[in-house]
Amino acid sequence: MFKTRFAPSPTGDLHIGGLRTALFAYLFAKKNHGEFVLRIEDTDQTRYKEGSVDSILQGLFWAGINHDGEITYQSKRTEIYQKYAKELINNGHAYYCFCSAETLDEMRKEQEVKKQAPMYDRRCLNLSNEEIAKKLQAGEPYVIRLKIPAGQTKLTDLIRGQIEIDNANIDDQVLIKSDGFPTYHLANVVDDHEMNITHVIRAEEWLPSTPKHLILYQMFSWTPPEFAHLSMILAPDKSKLSKRHGATSVMEFKNLGYLPEAVVNYIALLGWNPGSDKEIFSLENLEYEFSLDRVQKAGAIFDIEKLNWFNGHYIRQKSLDELTDLCLPYLTICHPERSATKWSEAEGSRVYLSKIVALEQERLKKLSDIKEATEYFFTEPIYEKELLQWRKADLNDAKNKLEFLLTELQKVPNENFTRSALEQLIKGLIEAEKLDTGAVLWPMRVALSGRKNSPGPFELAEVLGKEKSLGRIKNAIKII
Repeated sequence: MFKTRFAPSPTGDLHIGGLRTALFAYLFAKKNHGEFVLRIEDTDQTRYKEGSVDSILQGLFWAGINHDGEITYQSKRTEIYQKYAKELINNGHAYYCFCSAETLDEMRKEQEVKKQAPMYDRRCLNLSNEEIAKKLQAGEPYVIRLKIPAGQTKLTDLIRGQIEIDNANIDDQVLIKSDGFPTYHLANVVDDHEMNITHVIRAEEWLPSTPKHLILYQMFSWTPPEFAHLSMILAPDKSKLSKRHGATSVMEFKNLGYLPEAVVNYIALLGWNPGSDKEIFSLENLEYEFSLDRVQKAGAIFDIEKLNWFNGHYIRQKSLDELTDLCLPYLTICHPERSATKWSEAEGSRVYLSKIVALEQERLKKLSDIKEATEYFFTEPIYEKELLQWRKADLNDAKNKLEFLLTELQKVPNENFTRSALEQLIKGLIEAEKLDTGAVLWPMRVALSGRKNSPGPFELAEVLGKEKSLGRIKNAIKII
């Protein structure tokens, strides 16, 4: 049975690139009726960041990427890694290194002067058993290093094809650090073996480490998994995607109002070609259609406008009731004295909010846009009186048109203050009086919204209701 894993380090929030790695590993497993497991690689205590594990779990849950079985935490398996490291020493594949940080620093400086690659010079490799025993008994700090064999290491990557590395260019990697914790390399190999991982799907930044891992598999006489290294997600300038380009963590995208189905759909297409022009994929569709043989080697450009397009598409698929629920946290920002609970429990306010959301559903790119787009529904609009002017018409003309509207709208019963009824009435009057349509509707819309761009005046009037609409038209007349 195929088995993949996602193995993040808790050194920060779950990055969008990490989510894509998890997604591809998940999709490959599900496509092949296998298992997808989660492992937290928390052996580097110096880089551990509080809250990172929660961020990782929240991001995966939000995206709908569910792991099989229990989560594995490497920090709870230290004794296991030490046992395997001692086995390598006993078999002559690893050795104790007692070099201090100062010694290693001097070694690197000498190599720089000689323009040599920075590598450990193996000065501790030939220590006698007596010397080693004496240093251990004296409590000298040490690390355990892998003894890289001579020759070459070959790899057939499922995405990149055949790769061959000269072992002379591989450093004697530290396997157990001086604090007793394993490095990524040892723990990674041991866990992948013990968890029966068949396919390792990870970012290309781990490609240089893969020969070290294959050497470890060889030294333990274990069958290695197959490897697939995903290209990086790049910014529009083709540099590595980072915070200077905007949001990068999964929870940042969530908080900005992106929907999980939009993010999953979009990142699935970053580096994977479905083999058709089809762009809209649910997670279930992807589980059926995904394959590694259509994953590309080249880096994928992250285009925020394309993500916005996907998000807008999925926003428009939501029922009004569901979308109103999703928008509630952002609408409470517009009206801070009202909590989301109060909005949803008060029937009158809920109806009002739903009408507002319905007006913006076709225009929203992300949920957070609802705040700025609809603030005028909660507070009186503030604007310069010149905005009320229609093209070449003057303010006096705008005032006359608003007074005309006020007179006519006052006659409309509350129950007829609807978009369709108001449109029929006002357009009929414009035609009967031979008025310029823009000269009437432009100041009406600005009076109601205070915006140059907003929904149409009839939609606004219906949502605001008769009392508020008339009040805002009166206020516009006063401004002029």
